[in-house]
Amino acid sequence: MKVFIAGGTGFVGSYLVDRFLRRGFEVAAAGRRPYYPGGQRAGLSYISADTTRAGPWQAEAASAQVVVNLAGRTIFHYWTDRYKQKIYSSRILTTANLVEALAAENARPRLLLNASAVGYYGDTGDEVVDESRPAGDDFLARVAADWEKEALAAADFGVRVVTMRFGVILGAGGGALAGMIPLFRLFVGGPLGSGRQWMSWMHIEDLARAIDFIMDRREVEGPLNFCSPNPVAQRNFARALGRALGRPAVLPAPAFAVKALMGDLGRTLLAGQRAHPRKLLENGFQFRYPDIDQALAGIVSRR
Repeated sequence: MKVFIAGGTGFVGSYLVDRFLRRGFEVAAAGRRPYYPGGQRAGLSYISADTTRAGPWQAEAASAQVVVNLAGRTIFHYWTDRYKQKIYSSRILTTANLVEALAAENARPRLLLNASAVGYYGDTGDEVVDESRPAGDDFLARVAADWEKEALAAADFGVRVVTMRFGVILGAGGGALAGMIPLFRLFVGGPLGSGRQWMSWMHIEDLARAIDFIMDRREVEGPLNFCSPNPVAQRNFARALGRALGRPAVLPAPAFAVKALMGDLGRTLLAGQRAHPRKLLENGFQFRYPDIDQALAGIVSRR
């Protein structure tokens, strides 16, 4: 089987590349870097490309049985109007180009796994939300809603589409923890603002296992929350990370400072979603890391 991964050099993408190669799949990965960070690998072909533009990379996507779309500029950057447009266009244009490739007469993909985010729901306070809840109305919610709409157009060509609404993805060597762990080791870690906002999270191994699970079950389609069934308040997450590292979590970042330093991004980080992975659970998926202490202990030990 051949898998194509757009955004294959990022934290999640590179993890999936390694996993698929270990399973014996042929993997084609596209990214903005001039070469694949892990070097040449048997079974891997790498295409350096700006996927917001049409190009030869689309033929690689069309020749795969499974397409995973993770491409998009990071949200962890100061949000000027110009950068917000980059967040939006990097996702929407890449997805439109992928769907165009999948519409070709000789295209082979049977499954498109398209990234999205629990930010789709907006700030939901203490409400538990599953995949049936409509989209919110803030910037990231609008991005996620348009991103999913673009991906779902591939269903018109007989492609099964799953939109993966990611929570905060936790794993060794990158992602959200890459910036948090050094601060906690220096005794300056803690929650943002009040810490009462909910944080939906998922261990990266469970993310990869959920993708394997979906690939094997043709009846699963549409939006799925990719998050643990046990979200945590942000202050409880900070305490759990402190316990895993043997450090206190006593230095919260005041809300006014977060907003002043980070602008619109800061306001987003002070919001939260208490998301529930109803569709994964109803279809029989079993989490290996449902508990935040267990997940963080394993990640820290690997580092």
